[in-house]
Amino acid sequence: MKPFDFINSINFTKKNMMRNTENDDLAEKSYIPYITNRTLSYFTDTLLYANEMNRYSTSLDNKLQYEFLLNSIRPKKRFAKWSKPEQDNDLEVIREFYNYSIPKARQALSCLTNEQIQAIKNTMAIGVTDNEHN
Repeated sequence: MKPFDFINSINFTKKNMMRNTENDDLAEKSYIPYITNRTLSYFTDTLLYANEMNRYSTSLDNKLQYEFLLNSIRPKKRFAKWSKPEQDNDLEVIREFYNYSIPKARQALSCLTNEQIQAIKNTMAIGVTDNEHN
């Protein structure tokens, strides 16, 4: 079973994926509370339920967490894209130019002016053709 099968059953189908299956133990082991709680935290009507399961994640079995969410959350079709960190081009240029780690490049970026960053970008662009630069 995939993690999003459990999420779909909680949100929409309301079919208990851990009961009456040939391998109840396997179903319980394939349930990942972190992914489920993170997905449910994107919606205002399920946020508090996800937060409660985060609070008690170490003391409750996977099956108990899943059944709480399954029986508490009202059925509704929910979909949200997972947020991803944005790529900072200036940070990447600084990292490559100075051969810095991410934390060190962030520090350097906070000290540099826009003109200095542009000069570094121009220096890095030397030898790059117009097709490669765009």
